[in-house]
Amino acid sequence: MIKLYGFPPTRTIRVLWTLRELGVDFELVNVNMMAGENRRPEFLALNPAGKLPVLVDGDFVLTESVAIVLYLAEKYPEKRLLPRAGEAKGQVTKWLLFVATELEQPLWRIARHTAIYPKEERLPGEVALARRDFQDMASVMEEHMRERQFLVGDAVTVADFVAAYTLDWANEVHLLDASPVLRAYMDRMYTRLKAPSRIAAALASVRA
Repeated sequence: MIKLYGFPPTRTIRVLWTLRELGVDFELVNVNMMAGENRRPEFLALNPAGKLPVLVDGDFVLTESVAIVLYLAEKYPEKRLLPRAGEAKGQVTKWLLFVATELEQPLWRIARHTAIYPKEERLPGEVALARRDFQDMASVMEEHMRERQFLVGDAVTVADFVAAYTLDWANEVHLLDASPVLRAYMDRMYTRLKAPSRIAAALASVRA
């Protein structure tokens, strides 16, 4: 059985979503980052970077959430979460990389300079720049999504799961206020029957 090592408020949500939509059996192994479990030797043996999620499929170990969702979509092609070839597959790859580089990185900069780094190392100017960088790129996706239900074609793909999670993260720091199309798209994605908990709910559950 596939094992997913993760912590629900994190990018683990992307992989949980993919596994649920695929309808495959898996075991979720909770790794509580708030308790430092991701720094324990047994976990570092799986991922020396100490980051989540990690997928274990038999003897195969894979890290990085975008790589994991692509691997899973290709492992189960009959579920059609990834076009098999050609321009459509290229477009899915493009949007996965766009989300990871143009949207997620500014969000990480904001997180680092508001919560992760020690207070004496935080740079308020970086937060302002990161917010601007995010909004500039979000406007590109906002325009792309006008009159669209999904990022690519007429059916859901793994790019939509990755994007919806990332937009939810942005929404948590009030970066979608000027992006009504993206907010509507994100909300629509989370109404899917197999959608996981949103970030706020997942975080509340681990703090309870």
